Amino acid sequence: MIRVLPRNNPVSTTSVTTTLWDLPLHATAVLIGFEPTLALLYRGRLQEYGFHVGEDISCQHKPGFGAPRVYRVSNATYSLDRELAEQVLIRVTGGSAVG
Repeated sequence: MIRVLPRNNPVSTTSVTTTLWDLPLHATAVLIGFEPTLALLYRGRLQEYGFHVGEDISCQHKPGFGAPRVYRVSNATYSLDRELAEQVLIRVTGGSAVG
């Protein structure tokens, strides 16, 4: 006999919330917001470039030595440095797992 236990708190293994900087190469994510500490000037500029809540984002190029990474959002590509990319919050939706 198989006993099925109820799950009070279902856990999704397919979505991980993290920062844009931690998005693996060729993985996709959805933008969920910005860190509260991000200056309004930077937040406004990112939104002008298409970084809006709900937008799909993918990591296109991840050079070594901490160099800025290239991301695709709103059918365009942008390069962001670590300081800025760590202020963008995402939920991983496809591709490689974080880590």
